[in-house]
Amino acid sequence: MPEPTAERPAPAPEPPTTEPITGPTRTPAPIDGPLPENRTRYAVVGAGHRAAMYIDALIGAHATDGEIVAWIEPNPVRAAFHEARVAAAVGGERPVYDPDDLEKVIETERVDRVIVTSVDRTHGDLVSRALRAGADVVVEKPIAAHAGQARQIVDAVAETGRDLVMTFNYRYAPRNSALREVIASGEIGRVLSVHFDWALDTVHGADYFRRWHREKVNNGGLLVHKSSHHFDLVNWWIDDVPRRVFAAGGRMFYGDDAAHANGYEPTEAEARLRAGGIDPWHLDLDKNEWLAGLYGAEAQAHDGYVRNRSVFDAGITTEDTLSLVVEYASGATMSYSLTAHSPWEGYRVVVNGTRGRAELEVVERGSVEFSDAGTAILDPSATDAYAEDPVRPAGERLLVQRHWEKAEERPIVVVGPGGHGGGDTLLLRDVFAPAGEPDLLGRAAGYRDGILASAVGYAGNTSLETGDPVRLEDLELNT
Repeated sequence: MPEPTAERPAPAPEPPTTEPITGPTRTPAPIDGPLPENRTRYAVVGAGHRAAMYIDALIGAHATDGEIVAWIEPNPVRAAFHEARVAAAVGGERPVYDPDDLEKVIETERVDRVIVTSVDRTHGDLVSRALRAGADVVVEKPIAAHAGQARQIVDAVAETGRDLVMTFNYRYAPRNSALREVIASGEIGRVLSVHFDWALDTVHGADYFRRWHREKVNNGGLLVHKSSHHFDLVNWWIDDVPRRVFAAGGRMFYGDDAAHANGYEPTEAEARLRAGGIDPWHLDLDKNEWLAGLYGAEAQAHDGYVRNRSVFDAGITTEDTLSLVVEYASGATMSYSLTAHSPWEGYRVVVNGTRGRAELEVVERGSVEFSDAGTAILDPSATDAYAEDPVRPAGERLLVQRHWEKAEERPIVVVGPGGHGGGDTLLLRDVFAPAGEPDLLGRAAGYRDGILASAVGYAGNTSLETGDPVRLEDLELNT
């Protein structure tokens, strides 16, 4: 089918984080002493919120491994915002280029690797151009918004043989690694089926409908932008390849003509919030220094991008309620659901095997609560204060039960400081300073992993349009 086209210029980049409305808690301290001269040279494409994790790594824990030598960003305010933090930490000054100058940047600035954190629908063009210009690439998921854009990357990798790293940080979270270990050990036998239910709450889920993600042309919808994380987890957990997808769902809650606009009755809790001057559906940029710096009035004046639009506007095309059935090459199946308007946030996974069953439950935020200032309380899994108990994180439970035996709860061991129980630290190590030692869990992801994860979403979107199951081979992605 033809690829969707944009009706206006691409908006500025913005990240899909677990807690989507906060930035780094601090700028890393200035580097003490000289830095090596032979560090890997990086250009950052897309200077929005999504770039922060990589920038902080290169001016913090991985400053001796790599350096940022250029920004590729059409909005000078956003580039300057990040540049100020980098200059404070490592000194120097990095030039700002337009995306049209990508090849020039790679040559002039002697770039070794490009970090792509721009709007999803720009990935196919930017990644393939960077590879052909002689740089390796680190790309934030999803690998591309639509199948045709993914084919650009597949062709460029085949043509150049260059390296492409996907940053699937969910693989590194201890809870997800623990489930991978159980399945790989053979305890529950050969996997026959998976049930995966993901709930996004009215802070995180709603935020996709305030920003550029609300227009499906930009991100392929949540089946690609958000769910590629989840599909990658299942592909990795069960070590299998998806083959066929059937999808159902739509935009059922947000927008000017869906459930909220038709017969919705505010709860008593919402009424109390409003009486206290808090609109639970509104994001006030002025109350967040980080977002105001990246997306406030000064930045808006350059490109017109409004970060905090109403989730009940007309013209929203991204679905908020989705269900899938996926068949795998082994014969295993997955049933999947995504809800972007839940009162709590987290996920439940059930894996049924020939010898038993494993169940993982993760409550990232049991309810949406607000501070006196009217801001949502942070998700603890995305902060350094992830768990008071390093072996039994609050809100996480992994059960394993073999046939004719009692269920056992397995430990989920936090691996250290950093987001997602230390998982983000491990991911960044693999991205910027791989040890070269084998990872028995196989967490590092390459371009094929990115293609297979997003392809489930591409097939799901086609199924939503046609009402029929879709084979991944029909997408012609050569996976």
